[in-house]
Amino acid sequence: MTMTTKKLSIRDLELKGKRVFVRVDFNVPLDGSRVSDDTRIRETLPTLRLAIERGARLVLASHLGRPKGKVDPKYSLAPVAARLRELLGKPVEFASDCVSADALAKSKALRDGDVLLLENVRYHPEEEANDPEFSRQLASLCDQVFVCDAFGSAHRAHASVVGITKFVRQSAAGLLMEKELNYMGRAISNPDRPFVAILGGAKVSDKIEVVQNLMKLADAMLIGGAMAYTFLKSQGVPIGKSLVENDKLDLARGLLDEARSRGFRLLLPVDHVLAQSPDSPATKIADISDTPEGWMGLDVGPKTIELFGREISKARTIVWNGPLGMFEKPAFAQGTLAMARAVAAATAAGATSIVGGGDSVAAVEQSGIAEKVSHISTGGGASLEFLAGEKLPGVEALTDAPNSGKDR
Repeated sequence: MTMTTKKLSIRDLELKGKRVFVRVDFNVPLDGSRVSDDTRIRETLPTLRLAIERGARLVLASHLGRPKGKVDPKYSLAPVAARLRELLGKPVEFASDCVSADALAKSKALRDGDVLLLENVRYHPEEEANDPEFSRQLASLCDQVFVCDAFGSAHRAHASVVGITKFVRQSAAGLLMEKELNYMGRAISNPDRPFVAILGGAKVSDKIEVVQNLMKLADAMLIGGAMAYTFLKSQGVPIGKSLVENDKLDLARGLLDEARSRGFRLLLPVDHVLAQSPDSPATKIADISDTPEGWMGLDVGPKTIELFGREISKARTIVWNGPLGMFEKPAFAQGTLAMARAVAAATAAGATSIVGGGDSVAAVEQSGIAEKVSHISTGGGASLEFLAGEKLPGVEALTDAPNSGKDR
């Protein structure tokens, strides 16, 4: 793993005959009692199959939604158990609670290669409180072996992610966690250059630390989406009634001044697609400097697509987080979809590309190039915190690999 301290991997563990507690990220969208998008379940199948082949007795735990520490049937993982059975092609036992006599009995009844999925850990307020007694109860369902494959939850110091590690002998990264850390770790510690960061989305405030950290690491940054208007307005550029965070203008101005003083390439849109409201059928394209009053920018324009595309074509490492327009509406999707195609073309030419964040992942899927990027990150908030240079509690809690210089 490309990290400052290597962590124990599931590959390093003796699994046969052992109950292994695996924290997965099965926080998937449901349509009634059916899983409507099983991407997160499929992403963790390599870890589960490896453990099954090696004779582990699997106890799987996940959260789903925000039930606020109470039992709420609409957040039950029962439909996930059904979908997992189909994907694995084998029985998956389901426990109606994650800490109960039923869960303990079912975990003890497991045989080599069997799988048990526990009910939503967030039905208990102790999960998000990282309560030690709750963590100990979760650990009692396994034989001192914990595997974390939930990168998307690694920025949360919760009981099933961090607390449980205090009550087991070994805590290792699953294959998905390992893959995430490899790609993201290499991007921020040893990227092939030029390294280009593409940031979009609505708010600068969501990505301040990411912008600041990536300005130290990348060779160029392309900023689109509504967050670009805060930067543009801070420079006195007319933006009509485009979305803006007025309380972040000084911050945006400071970041642009810093980029200029360091000769850092921070590129903002030069033209955009305008409408009088997101639902207005009438749109027009204008240079940013010619933005008319009463109109709002909802996508980057053709000149910006060309400008950003040239930068991407030269890149050897690309990190992309956030759409460049209101891409859920077809009239304002062209900029984001064009970025997806540019990233795919650069990847085909040898660049390493990492796409993270729900909306940019959706855009990549929508443009049909998901298979053509190097890595699609399963962690939204976790990806952002990692790229902002922050330590993730769920990674820090894992056992250091024996050859890393320090072992827990």
